[in-house]
Amino acid sequence: MKKKILIVEDEPAIQKILSEPLTFAGYEVIAALDGLEGINMFHRHDFDLILLDIMLPKIDGYTICEMIRQESQIPIILLTALDTEDEQVKGFDKLADDYITKPFSIKLVLKRVEALLRRASSNTPPDTVRYREITLSETERKVAVSGNEVSLTRLEFEILLLFLKNRGRVFTRDDLLNLVWGYDFAGDEKGVNFHIMNLRKKLNVDYIETVRGVGYRIAKENSKQFKH
Repeated sequence: MKKKILIVEDEPAIQKILSEPLTFAGYEVIAALDGLEGINMFHRHDFDLILLDIMLPKIDGYTICEMIRQESQIPIILLTALDTEDEQVKGFDKLADDYITKPFSIKLVLKRVEALLRRASSNTPPDTVRYREITLSETERKVAVSGNEVSLTRLEFEILLLFLKNRGRVFTRDDLLNLVWGYDFAGDEKGVNFHIMNLRKKLNVDYIETVRGVGYRIAKENSKQFKH
């Protein structure tokens, strides 16, 4: 699967200079022209890395970096013409991972992107499942939303794990009874509904969808959501 990169840069020429080589290198690239569009794109897609200009319309790069760090540890590289030591220190204080000054070498950008993605991949435990703001550790039996740990019962944890590992698949209530409860009993649908309701409340993010007349699912990124 291609790694997905978000470029937040208000100059179309620089967007093109960055996006074309990254696309040629095998990455999927999405670009935003201002800070507000950038933060909206971040919430709509599941990115692996962000290239972020500092001097942006609507919301500046430092503020975007702060906002994202409240929800995610996604690698962020700041791109800017501000090359003083104080500006670089400020960028790292906002928990950016790297800082590249303009004008830049595209070869350098590609190498920095490659290195950061490799490091991020090596730092992610193999049993960790991520979906937008949700992080689930199968070994530690822990779930966090936007970095805040959420306490789940065993059944709630197993339901969430099943959904996250099978994004896009709709599970009937009977499916959930078989796969999570471990027995085939079609008459206990109210119990399934109760656990789904509690799980939604605890996560406090609207990702578990009701597919009317069928069951429940967590959608793949960018798929149309059902109302429930």
